[in-house]
Amino acid sequence: MPYWDHGYWDGGWVGGLLMLLSMVLLWGGVITVVVILVRRFAGHGGSRGEGGEGRDGYGSALRILDERYARGEIDEEEYERRRTRLRG
Repeated sequence: MPYWDHGYWDGGWVGGLLMLLSMVLLWGGVITVVVILVRRFAGHGGSRGEGGEGRDGYGSALRILDERYARGEIDEEEYERRRTRLRG
């Protein structure tokens, strides 16, 4: 059993912890970048969200109005009036 005390880390544990920490940080960064890219190219992370709304929230407002009408919270007359006003 030659060279037991002449290994790469010289028997210390600090080097092992630093290696572990650097690998955790490396893989955390890689996973974060992959998630950001997937979300951006899937259409969930860009300037336009689900439903095609822009920064003004127009698409979001129409979607909420459609949902309220579908649930029966507002009648057809109110729905048309608000929809016209939003588009106006």
